[in-house]
Amino acid sequence: MITFRPLTHADVPMLSDWMARPHWRKWWGEPDEEVRYVVDMIEGRDTTLPYIFQVDGVDKGYIQVWFVKDQLGTEFAKDYPWLDLLPADAVGVDLSIADQEDLSKGIGTRVLQMFVRKLRQEGHDRIIIDPDPVNTRAVRAYRNAGFREMPELAGKTDDSLLMEHMNTEGVS
Repeated sequence: MITFRPLTHADVPMLSDWMARPHWRKWWGEPDEEVRYVVDMIEGRDTTLPYIFQVDGVDKGYIQVWFVKDQLGTEFAKDYPWLDLLPADAVGVDLSIADQEDLSKGIGTRVLQMFVRKLRQEGHDRIIIDPDPVNTRAVRAYRNAGFREMPELAGKTDDSLLMEHMNTEGVS
């Protein structure tokens, strides 16, 4: 069973450890800086909502949902100008699996499917994910979870492949 729990200050040392791992460092920024961003989320200085996802009660990774409208006009948007091309009512999702030995086992796909269901139940219709296109493992998992490339943004997003979840389950 997959569950999500809000990340708290007590989780920061564990998340810091995860972010320092090579398979995270390849795709995320500098761990200390990333952890500071997450602390800003926990303390309400950033509207992004951070979660730990669990599989059968065991912490297995990190997932967050961010709100496009809240990122427009920020320092973050200066680094990712493609944000202006997204619908303001969209939400974005990022995730990483804690342990390298859990990669390529379908966990990311299942977690995303459950998280998307949660977001849809909360009323979010436009759900975006933005992997690096060379992260083929992630792109494959996201496709398996129902995300599809946004062809209208092809060539406009630098090192991000913008994908949107296609609501195939009839969940609203």
